[in-house]
Amino acid sequence: MVWAMTAPPKHPTQVILIGGGLAGCECAWQLAQRGIAVQLHEMKPERRTPAQTSDSMAELVCSNSFRSDNPLNAVGLLHEELRALGSLIFQMADRHRVPAGDALAVDRDLFAQDVQAAVQGHPLIEVVHGEVTALPLDRGLPVVVATGPLTSDAFAAALVAVTGQERLAFYDAIAPIVAAESIDMDQVFAASRWGKGGGDDYLNCPMDKPQYLAFVEALLAAETLPLQDFEKGVQYFAGCQPVEVIAASGPKSLRFGPMKPTGLDDPRTGRWAYAVVQLRAENRHKTAYNLVGFQTKMRQADQRRVLGTIAGLANAEFLRYGSVHRNTFLDSPRLLDGAMRLRALPQLRFAGQITGVEGYVESTASGLWTALALASELSGTTLELLPATTALGALVQHVIDESVPSFQPSNLHFGLFAPLPEPVGKRRDKADRKQAHVTRARQDLATWQQAHATLLACG
Repeated sequence: MVWAMTAPPKHPTQVILIGGGLAGCECAWQLAQRGIAVQLHEMKPERRTPAQTSDSMAELVCSNSFRSDNPLNAVGLLHEELRALGSLIFQMADRHRVPAGDALAVDRDLFAQDVQAAVQGHPLIEVVHGEVTALPLDRGLPVVVATGPLTSDAFAAALVAVTGQERLAFYDAIAPIVAAESIDMDQVFAASRWGKGGGDDYLNCPMDKPQYLAFVEALLAAETLPLQDFEKGVQYFAGCQPVEVIAASGPKSLRFGPMKPTGLDDPRTGRWAYAVVQLRAENRHKTAYNLVGFQTKMRQADQRRVLGTIAGLANAEFLRYGSVHRNTFLDSPRLLDGAMRLRALPQLRFAGQITGVEGYVESTASGLWTALALASELSGTTLELLPATTALGALVQHVIDESVPSFQPSNLHFGLFAPLPEPVGKRRDKADRKQAHVTRARQDLATWQQAHATLLACG
C-alpha cells in the first residue's frame, strides 16, 4: 500500500492522540466532528506490532467479526448504542458487512481502507506516521493514549514512568465469570478463609477426594488454544499460570494452589473439604462471580464441560470465558477517573484496550467515550457518566470500579450492568432478564442523550 501523507494542518492542534487502531480512529473522528483539531500519531508503516500484518489503520487483527448484532446480547446492545451515538467504526462496519448470521462481520480490507480514508481526509485530523517513544506532555495539550494490547516496549516504558510499574500489566490472566442467578446455592457455602472479611465475600464449591481427582483428570484431558506466534516462548509468572499448567505440575498442585481448602469451614460438615473452588463477586451488586485463580487457555466448549463438574456450576451461565494472552493494560480503577483521565496527571487520557476493555466493539466504545468526555471538557460543559443500566455506561463503570480488588480486562456482558429490580411474582427467566435489560437501557440512553443534546448533536 502506498501511503498518502496528510497535508499540513490548517488548524492549530488541540489534542494529541497516539494510536490509529479502532479506539484511536473513533476518538479522533469524534473529536474532529466537534470542531477539535487532532494530531493522530500512528507508527505504521514504519513499525508494526507482532500481531499486525497490514499497514492500514483500524486493522482487524484476529477476526473480521464484531460479534453478535442482536440487542438481546450485551455486545449487540452496545452496537445499537454506538450507532445511536454516531460511531464512525460502526458506520463503516455496516457499509462493508458480509453475511454471518446474526453476527456483524465485515470485509476487513475494505473496512480498514474506508476508516483510514475518513480519518485521513478529515480537515481537522493530521496523521503523523512514526513510532512515539515518549509522552508528548511538554506541548501543554491533552494527550490521549490508544496504543492497544501490544503497546511497544519503548512506549510502555514511558507509561510505567507515569503510572508505576505495579499499575501496568503485559499479560492478562482472565478467570471465567458466571451469572450469580445460575449458581446452585444449595451446593455452595459462603465464607471467607479463616473467617476474615465480611463472612460472605466468597462462595465456596467443595469437593471430596474422588471428585477432585476426577476434576483434575478432566482438566488435563481438555483441549487448549494454541499460543499465537508472538506469545511462544512465554514464561508465565506464578500469579498468571493457566489452571491446566498448574494441574500438570502434579496431582496435588491445585489443592495447594487455587483450590486450597484450608481455613474454609463447611457449615454443613464443620470440616474442611478436600479441595475448594472459590467464587468471588465481580461487582458490587454481586450479579456475577469469577472463579478465583482459574485463568485458562482451554477452549470454550471444554471450559463449559470441565468447569460444569464443579459443585454448584452444573447449569452455570458463562458471562465470560477464561483466557491468558499478551495484553498491555492499566490497573484502571486505581488510575483513571470517569473521563478516562489519569488522576495523577489529568493532561493524560486513555482509550481502548489499554484501559481494560476487551474486544473490537468495546475498544471502539472506549474511544468514543473518551472523545465525548474530552470534547465536553474543552467546550466547558459538564458530561454526566452514562448510567450503568446502559451498555456503554456499564463498560465505563467496569473500567473505573474500585470495588473490584484484582482488575482484569473484560468483554461486555450483562453481569456488568446495574442489577434489575426484583420482579413481582416468579423469578425472571434468562430471556426475560435480557429483554428487561434492553428495555431499560434504551430508555436510559434516550434520557441521557436528551440531557446532552448540544454536545451530541455536533457529531
